[in-house]
Order: sequence, then structure tokens, then C-alpha cells
Amino acid sequence: PENSLEALVAAMRIPSCDGVEFDVRLSRDDVPVLLHDATLARVQHVRSRVDRLDAAELARHGIPRLENVLGALPLAWMDIELKGDGHGRATASVLRAARGDAPATAVVSFELATLVAMGDRLPGWTRWLNAEDLSPRTVSLAVDLGCRGVSVLGRAITPSSIAPAREAGLEVAAWTVRRRATFSRLARLGVVACCVES
Repeated sequence: PENSLEALVAAMRIPSCDGVEFDVRLSRDDVPVLLHDATLARVQHVRSRVDRLDAAELARHGIPRLENVLGALPLAWMDIELKGDGHGRATASVLRAARGDAPATAVVSFELATLVAMGDRLPGWTRWLNAEDLSPRTVSLAVDLGCRGVSVLGRAITPSSIAPAREAGLEVAAWTVRRRATFSRLARLGVVACCVES
């Protein structure tokens, strides 16, 4: 299933894969775990929210802890999307313990408070604001948050939309790219990373 440890390890064996992207949420006992959705309903067929189960219960449903993924892929470049509220000391501690103070890793979030918390706790880490567009507001917000870049819906990236971000000194990454032609177009525009779906 998506965001499984096995899938991430397998992805790194693909010759053209330079890194992995995955989503992290907090369990009831404040342990960062890998899961895209707020609930276990779609993939695990369990009617419960992630934040209502502790890490041991989530593990029984095949949901790995962040620390285990970081340990299994020590050299991989990572785009780690932090989802939901509450990411702070616990998440930062796990990340720093595995990756140090200035790793080849981007911490990404739609949650402004999360980006602020990670900036305070992991000042040497790359932070990207997740957004659906490259509007002036998005660029301004990323700059105000002290982010190094923005991670944006791929189809929102055009020559005219990327220019203000580049002028502001921001890196631009794209999600989710499904076609080789789209990947090539984004690469020509100077996008630094693409989250691809195979």
C-alpha cells in the first residue's frame, strides 16, 4: 500500500528514482507515523482516525513509524510532508536523530504552524510550503515563513507563475506528476524536484 516501508524501499531501487516522498501524521501517543489519509478507512479498511490510535495499534495495521523509515533509507533524499496539527518536538526529535542538522531532506507542509515549529526546532533543514498555486500570496507567504521553497501542484507551474518565485529566491518543486512530458516541461522550467506517480 501507499506510504508503506516496502514501497519506499522498492522505489529507491528504480534507476531513475533520486529520492522518496511520503506523508507523516501523529499517532494518539504523539509518535510520527507514515500515512497519507487522516483515517485508516481507504487503505487499511479500519474505521478510525490516525490520531485516535497509538503507534503500536497502528503498527498492527501495517503503518510504520517515521523512525523506521528513516533507518531503512539512511542515504535517500526525502520529501517529508507533515500532515495535520501538532508536529513539533516529537517529530523534530525523530528527524534530527536520524538525519542530523542539515540533511538532504525537505520538510513540507500546508500547515503554517508546522512550518514555523520545524523552523524553530530544525533551523538548518530545508522547508517548503505546500500550495496548490504559485500566486503572489503563496510566494509572499513562503518568504515570510523563511521557507527555502514551495511545493506546488504541477499543472499550476508555468513560465509566468514560476518567475516571481525564482525572483524571490525560492526553489520550486512539483506534485504529482504522472506523465513524462509533464516532467520534461517542469525540468525545463527549473523545477528542482518532482513527485512522480508511476
